[in-house]
Amino acid sequence: MRLPTAILLILFLLPCAALAQGDTRITFLGRQLEKGRDPRARSQAALVLGATEDPEAVTPLCGALKDPSELVRAAVAKGLGSLLEPGGLDCLQAFQGETDASVQAAVAESIKAIKAYQARRPRFYLALDTLKDKTGGIPPELVKVTEARLRSKLVRRGAQMAPVKETKAAAKGALKKMGVHGYRITAEIQATDSGGLRLAILCMSYPEQSLMGQVEVNAAGAPPADLLKALIPRAIEEAAATFEWSSET
Repeated sequence: MRLPTAILLILFLLPCAALAQGDTRITFLGRQLEKGRDPRARSQAALVLGATEDPEAVTPLCGALKDPSELVRAAVAKGLGSLLEPGGLDCLQAFQGETDASVQAAVAESIKAIKAYQARRPRFYLALDTLKDKTGGIPPELVKVTEARLRSKLVRRGAQMAPVKETKAAAKGALKKMGVHGYRITAEIQATDSGGLRLAILCMSYPEQSLMGQVEVNAAGAPPADLLKALIPRAIEEAAATFEWSSET
């Protein structure tokens, strides 16, 4: 495994129609799920929410588990199973008293899927620091949402997240047991000279915390929420390739 002492990668994202959708998609689908008159339309909204891979979709889906339609409740359960978020598991486990057989089956299947996802063998071990807003102008709630999305994408990439304030001895024990490499990353939201945003990820070895380098991705031409949502997967892709997060010991 290579351990570069200083790496700087810059990826510019061109403005596009996809960036303009951003969080409004989750809001729109959540509204459709809550207020749509046709159960089929609400069911479709639930399934699409489950396919977004966005932790923000957990809230509207969990709220819809009480929908009067069995068709919708079953779709919501399937959506939560597709989303694979820990919060979705909590909702499903609290809803196992469902009386309809089809909904019961969907709930049980999704609980099984999320538990299997959580139990899969990790590809690397990761300590994630609190996301920092260096622009001073990003709303705190958006910073929180961005950090949740960053964490979710890292887990999907194969990360096993280290506990907060884990001791060095405990970290070494976990790494030995899993047989993978450990990393610590600090992510920052920064402003660019062009008026856009930059997501910078500083990576260190873990638990030794030797500097490995930094990657940066920039974007402009859309509201901050849309830019940050677009930057997260790009930054993770660059960091994973640069620091070889998939490598085993």
